[in-house]
Amino acid sequence: MALYEVAIVEKPTQKKMEEDGAIEKLVFGPKPVCASSPQTAAVIASKEADLKDVNQNMIEVLVRPFVA
Repeated sequence: MALYEVAIVEKPTQKKMEEDGAIEKLVFGPKPVCASSPQTAAVIASKEADLKDVNQNMIEVLVRPFVA
């Protein structure tokens, strides 16, 4: 097991960026997650996150090893 830091961001479409000046929006985290791999940490965080009001096709899950 290892400790990871996980965040989920929603990226705007190119059109929204150009027309409205939209930027990425943090929808979860950063939060520490204990898991056996970065992929497992991403899955655990995705299950914990409240993603009901988020376009699932526009999210990015960011995972990095936890550094103290």
